[in-house]
Amino acid sequence: MTALEANAPLPEPPEPVLELRAVRAGYGRIDVLHGVTLSLLPGQVYALLGPNGAGKSTTLGVASGQIAPTTGSLFVAGRDVTGTSCDALARAGICLIPEGRGIFPNLTVAENLRMATFTGTHFADVMERAFDQFPRLRDRRRQTAGTLSGGEQQMLSMARALATEPAVLLIDELSMGLAPIIVDELYEHVRRIAASGLSILIVEQFVYEILGIADVAGIMLHGRIQQTGPPAALADQLASAYLGGEHR
Repeated sequence: MTALEANAPLPEPPEPVLELRAVRAGYGRIDVLHGVTLSLLPGQVYALLGPNGAGKSTTLGVASGQIAPTTGSLFVAGRDVTGTSCDALARAGICLIPEGRGIFPNLTVAENLRMATFTGTHFADVMERAFDQFPRLRDRRRQTAGTLSGGEQQMLSMARALATEPAVLLIDELSMGLAPIIVDELYEHVRRIAASGLSILIVEQFVYEILGIADVAGIMLHGRIQQTGPPAALADQLASAYLGGEHR
């Protein structure tokens, strides 16, 4: 190693694509988040885990612009976007898959996918991307979405989100109400999506499958992120925090 190489400056760390800084937020006069700080780096999968009522969905609400912080700041790609509308953030590439899937049950699969054209993407391209990622939906494209299985509805919600080619994907309780075998299948899709380099912030309660996909995990309790680190290192803390010491 030459002296020049030895004295070369270290590369600058990548700028977060999404960042919450000391955020307090909630509903009305009641704060649910009490100083949440979180950074999502380019191409990173961040798993935010904790029990029901910990503040995970509220965190996603702030990140997607649906909930304005009481104090603190929201940054996207280094730009302070605190107070920006959820519509503007969606157009900037922040895409939320909400708890409960957020599909239109009385519309067909194809009609649900057409909703993803609001960004200007051609409908044919939306359909192609969706069916390439989730081939099962091709056979269901004329079926009313409300008659799909729970797993297929979640696939539709994911397909619609990915069709917009988001910069950041926010996923709220992917596993909710689904059988373990379906959850395994959905998380295999998440694994492939993550491998493409998309930045993902996902919140869950009891699903250990995400620990094998995430680059970093955080444990949220009582509106605060108590610990962050490598997912494997936090597995035991997760169990003792709110699973009674039992892994799924």
